Amino acid sequence: MILAGDIGGTKTNLAYFVAEGERLVPKLVKSYSSQQHRALNEVVERLLTEHPAKISTAAFGIAGAVVDGKSKLTNLGWDVDGREVAGILGLASVGLINDLQATAYGTLRLAQDEKAVLNVGVPQSRAPIAVIAAGTGLGESALVWDGKRYRAIPSEGGHTEFGPRNELEIDLLRFLRKKFARVSYERIVAGPGFANLYEFFRSRADYPEPEWLRVAMMSGDSSAAISQAGVEGKDRVCVEVVESFASLYGAEAGNLALKILATGGVYVGGGIAPKILPVIQKHFMEAFVTKGRYTKLMKQMPVHVVLNEQAALIGAAHYAMVMDD
Repeated sequence: MILAGDIGGTKTNLAYFVAEGERLVPKLVKSYSSQQHRALNEVVERLLTEHPAKISTAAFGIAGAVVDGKSKLTNLGWDVDGREVAGILGLASVGLINDLQATAYGTLRLAQDEKAVLNVGVPQSRAPIAVIAAGTGLGESALVWDGKRYRAIPSEGGHTEFGPRNELEIDLLRFLRKKFARVSYERIVAGPGFANLYEFFRSRADYPEPEWLRVAMMSGDSSAAISQAGVEGKDRVCVEVVESFASLYGAEAGNLALKILATGGVYVGGGIAPKILPVIQKHFMEAFVTKGRYTKLMKQMPVHVVLNEQAALIGAAHYAMVMDD
């Protein structure tokens, strides 16, 4: 029995998997609110109490940098110590990897109907693969062939400085610098980025904020209300927000792909892209490929949106199987 975890600032997803040959078969999947728990240890203990099982190996994808078997979640504040979690499970050790490493491993096991094609491209066998995912934060990773299998490389690339491409985005940078001492891509291309973009475009709008939109933003998740209104075309400012989001997402995905020469392909993960897929399909690729002298190369890279919400869980289970190789 494999215990796999996808540990984020919003949700902690845990699952039991059984390996049947090369297949990973889920036996139980549970989701817990991260905000309602004090630590990963507490959630794991709750799972074992509610659904007892003898675990043979375990691995967790963590939304933060992992150093020496420890991590502090970037958008939650949990301190995770792999040795403590291993003790709870009665194991000598557990695997702790960055959440985008887990997502990257998960892309290796996607079925055709679990991904949406943005660009067919010409995939190169055993070439580097880029993985980028916007959710609560912005994660980035790469898959590199080691001669035997693909290995996922950890990264905190979403925290690199935002690079504007035109006068509008220069104005956006100036606007956000009044709010943040430093503007990273994660301030824009992630869940909270919808609210930041909305503030910017609303400040430039020539009409007042609609009452129905104000109520929707105040009564729940403001970023979700903004993105939904944009996808459905209900408000011009919200349309500008989601279109800019998709374009900036494509631009940064292209930056990542160019840095590692991702001729093996690019995967767009996380929970946001599937929710705004029609806008992604219209505005992502133009920004992705527009890289000057390397535009032709970019057009040859296959690009897919990950539709399986459990990709990171599957990837953590995959890592648990191979981490000792």
